[in-house]
Amino acid sequence: MENLIREIVNDPKFVQGDAWKRWRFRANEIIVKEGDVAKSLFLIEDGQLRVSVHVELEERQNVKTGVGDLNKGDIFGDTCLHESSVRTASVIAVTDGCLLEINGKRLSQYLDSHPIKGYAFYKKLFEVLFRRLDNGNRRIEYLLAWGLKARRSAEKSIPIFRKI
Repeated sequence: MENLIREIVNDPKFVQGDAWKRWRFRANEIIVKEGDVAKSLFLIEDGQLRVSVHVELEERQNVKTGVGDLNKGDIFGDTCLHESSVRTASVIAVTDGCLLEINGKRLSQYLDSHPIKGYAFYKKLFEVLFRRLDNGNRRIEYLLAWGLKARRSAEKSIPIFRKI
């Protein structure tokens, strides 16, 4: 995916400043916020970022939890390629680094007018999304097993009272 994005941003028809820009970030800088309107896709050129979401534990009790790290060559923000989408997570810099910010509307227009690159782009994007889905499924399985073990452990320590 990284090579394909570089090929697109190097195309003179995909104008820097209008369709894409490069920018540096600092550790602890918020790159995108959960709930914001998604307008850009990002490619990490250097550095590490953390994806986090708000989780409601109980009424009016929320925590912000990391759900994954992103590194050089990773993309995020792909929800910008869909109409009226919002960010599903926040992304915060763990280290200093650099990324490409690509305007989602301009990218969609470019891919529509370059169908061969568009096909290659979406094929790679599906690979990324399937890998994320697989990782998410493994996390769910792990958490489910952890929860079942914790429940079993708690049930063993609770005395059982019977009517006589």
